[in-house]
Amino acid sequence: MISKLRPSLGRVLSEPIVRVIARTGISPNALTIAGFLLSAVTAWVLATGHLFVGGLLVVFSAWFDMLDGALAKMIGSSTRFGAILDSTVDRLSEAALFLGLLIYYVDRHETDAIVLVYIAVAGSFMVSYIRARAEALGIQGEVGFFARPERIVLLTLGLLLTAVTSTALIVVLWILAVGTNLTALRRLLHSWQQTKEG
Repeated sequence: MISKLRPSLGRVLSEPIVRVIARTGISPNALTIAGFLLSAVTAWVLATGHLFVGGLLVVFSAWFDMLDGALAKMIGSSTRFGAILDSTVDRLSEAALFLGLLIYYVDRHETDAIVLVYIAVAGSFMVSYIRARAEALGIQGEVGFFARPERIVLLTLGLLLTAVTSTALIVVLWILAVGTNLTALRRLLHSWQQTKEG
């Protein structure tokens, strides 16, 4: 969840909205699904080439992403399935954003950028997968810098800076492509160190 990045700020921004939502009877899981739909809209905006607007929508999506967990906590309805759904939708939402960029670069025939997007997606998924697999085995798997909050912040920065230069997003994609895969490797080695005998 993005709220891990700034927990106190997240509470300040989300609590008044969550109190209103709590009165409507909307469930945390419904908010999670709504967040994915917002990411799908953002992906379409990116695919159509409106990168700066897409960046603004990612900022809004990141804030929206706090609401389901905050609502579940407020009304006391946190469930194990809700946690699984939230993690699953986080992956799908991130994939949707990268798909939007992939369509954008395919339309422009920018092969180098297409490859960068693909490598960044693969690295991002491996970072999340290795952590989940390690924690399922009872070992600590959250090491490295390029967890989801950092990835979303960097992607947002790259999108917003396209208002100045399109090169900014390419630079960010390079950082994500290299950084996510290095983080995945670090998590794999960290897991190995915890599981090796002797």
